[in-house]
Amino acid sequence: MNQILFVIGTTPITLYEVASAVVAVILLMLVLMLLGASRAKSQRLLDAADAQHRQFDLDQKMAAIAQANSELTGRISSFAEMLGSRQVELAKHVGERLDNVQQRVGQSLENSARATGDNLQKLNERMAVIDIAQARMISLTQEMVTLKDILSNKQTRGAFGQGRMEAIVKDGLPHGAYEFQSTLSNGTRPDCIIRLPTDDRALVVDAKFPLEAFSALKDSRTDEERRSAGARVRSDVGKHVKDIAERYFLPGETQDLAIMFVPSESIYADLNEHFEDVVQKAYKARVIIVSPSLLMLAIQVMQSILRDAQMREQAHIIQKEVRVMLEDVVRLRERVGKLETHFRQAQEDVTLIVTSADKISRRGERIEALEFEDQPPAAVAILSGTRAAE
Repeated sequence: MNQILFVIGTTPITLYEVASAVVAVILLMLVLMLLGASRAKSQRLLDAADAQHRQFDLDQKMAAIAQANSELTGRISSFAEMLGSRQVELAKHVGERLDNVQQRVGQSLENSARATGDNLQKLNERMAVIDIAQARMISLTQEMVTLKDILSNKQTRGAFGQGRMEAIVKDGLPHGAYEFQSTLSNGTRPDCIIRLPTDDRALVVDAKFPLEAFSALKDSRTDEERRSAGARVRSDVGKHVKDIAERYFLPGETQDLAIMFVPSESIYADLNEHFEDVVQKAYKARVIIVSPSLLMLAIQVMQSILRDAQMREQAHIIQKEVRVMLEDVVRLRERVGKLETHFRQAQEDVTLIVTSADKISRRGERIEALEFEDQPPAAVAILSGTRAAE
């Protein structure tokens, strides 16, 4: 055992040392193996615990996931139910809205149809009115053409002016206050004479229509034509004024004033605006030129004069009626006085009746207040006698 196997440097190595070293190495390797196995086992235990812990965590997470999944499923089911109910409500609401919209649309269409029918009816009525107006316009046009034809003829124009004058006089004055085409003592025949109650003389009204001269004046374009037309107007109107002044002024038969009637407001306005000298000459000749409106005003004044004259003529009748009315008032006053006396006497009688009734009432109350059962028979007899006497 102590045999030297080899020498390392100066140190001899024996067999025992080598065997010891080998044993030591083997022991060391066993220890290392044991340590490694122990460490492996510990590692396996740690890994198993870790795996178990991870499995536990995974189970908890899976349980949480399952719970969350169940909650999510419940929420999804509740949401599905809520969505279904909401969908039903939405469908119902949409149906109701559609029904309302359909009803409104139907009502609107019905109203529109009714309004359209009414408008068409009104349009037809207006068209009928327009047709009537058009027919009237056509008739008026024909009448205007006829009027133009009438006014173009001197005789028919004079008849037109006389017709307007007669219409105004008839509308304003009573029958008997005027005469048409009456013959005067000199043989002339004015268009109208009016008799006023304040004067026995007649007021002459003659119609003149100087249309041709004024038509020429309106149709004139140059100054020469206007001067010529103006001279013609002055000549024609002056001739009419002169004829009236020479024919119809009769002392004691007609008044010193005559009326020349022009049956056109426009001609009268042009005459007063542009031919004032002609109007002044007519005034000086005691001929008053009037238009239809002024003749109406003059007729109204004459009507008032006639009414006042009739009132004065009937004044004695009015006085008689007033006197009779005063007598009736006096008789009425006497009868009212008698009625007042009767009322006063009746009031006094009623007062006496009320006084007697009050006395009877008081006596009855005194008799009612007495106690007959506690009184002696003599007192009852006395009271009975007193009641009989009353």
